[in-house]
Amino acid sequence: MVPAAGRPHVVHRVVLGVSGGIAAYKAAELLRRLTESGHDVTVVPTAAALKFVGPATWAALSGKPVAHDVWDSAHEVPHVRIGRSADLVVVAPATANLLAKAAHGLADDLLTNTLLTARCPLVFVPAMHTEMWEHQATQDNVATLRRRGALVVEPAEGRLTGPDSGKGRLPDPDEIFELCADALARGGSSLDLTGRHVVVSAGGTREYLDPVRFLGNRSSGLQGYALARTAVARGAEVTLAAANVSLPDPAGVKVERVETTAQLREAMLLAAPSADAVVMAAAPADFSPRQVAAAKIKKSGDGAAPHLELEQTPDILAELARGRSRTGQVVVGFAAETGDETGTVLEHARAKLARKACDLLVVNDVSGGKVFGSDENEAVVLSAEGETTSVPRGSKSALAHAVWDAVARRLG
Repeated sequence: MVPAAGRPHVVHRVVLGVSGGIAAYKAAELLRRLTESGHDVTVVPTAAALKFVGPATWAALSGKPVAHDVWDSAHEVPHVRIGRSADLVVVAPATANLLAKAAHGLADDLLTNTLLTARCPLVFVPAMHTEMWEHQATQDNVATLRRRGALVVEPAEGRLTGPDSGKGRLPDPDEIFELCADALARGGSSLDLTGRHVVVSAGGTREYLDPVRFLGNRSSGLQGYALARTAVARGAEVTLAAANVSLPDPAGVKVERVETTAQLREAMLLAAPSADAVVMAAAPADFSPRQVAAAKIKKSGDGAAPHLELEQTPDILAELARGRSRTGQVVVGFAAETGDETGTVLEHARAKLARKACDLLVVNDVSGGKVFGSDENEAVVLSAEGETTSVPRGSKSALAHAVWDAVARRLG
């Protein structure tokens, strides 16, 4: 995390708990990200975790001694001191055993004692075999921790130990770091989307002309991914439809990858009925060729260009908004606009808000290619009731939180 210009960097005290799973080796990368961002990190591994990664590694990366036993330096009362002084406790990986102990208040080592004494945000990042994650006992323990206000991240899907594959993989350490950074930046704000299912789209669709070429747009997917990541940080279950995005999956997010507008439409219509909120941040191509060439279109010798006949693609946002099946579902659209001789950016956006029938419209002025591919964004959020909220230039995560603030108010 690079501090904004002119703003002093705040050093937070972070406790990194590591429990005994094979994914413990990935926690070393998370530790590196946390320390390189300038935070004071205390690593508290379980005895089982030290079977996978030894204390010398944790000490070298954190720059601090590593203890796992409540009897180490007992005169300093570490089982109370470490938790009390922390600004954030993150457990990665969190095994089924660790989740069970945390849910039931057991305290048989330094890490579980720390969890009981901490009064800061708690983040658990589970990693285990699919059968263990799906077992009712584990699900009950997760539900208990979430009910108490802890953030328990959904595990990723992919290769597990040995030849096995499924849900239970530790998310990418960089994405876990982003969640931690968000929790620290927000200072433990409430998980106001806990128990909510939100569906987000990101990226830009492609409409193929032939096997090689396509019509597309400049959307990077960064804003949609920020929306997904921050929704997880606020406790939501998140489904993300990603159109041609080359970014790592956000931690705790179910990702559906699509290419074309038709595929994006199918994914969104499938996920939307169970959602409390739908945010259409993707940029679908507005037009597609009436016919797709079976072979690559060749250049002609006379320099003539081929004639392309286009047709409009489906209006996914309008279909989601007008066809919503759940009472109280909030539908949010994004509008990348430029002004012209027929109206200003906001005039075009207000007309689009009425035409699409969504609840909120996030308006970006993209004149001159602004916003695309940038880590920062600024926008105006329009509501169906006529309210206008300006979000000043800042990180895309900041804009994402502004959107979720508006959504949360509507969800009540």
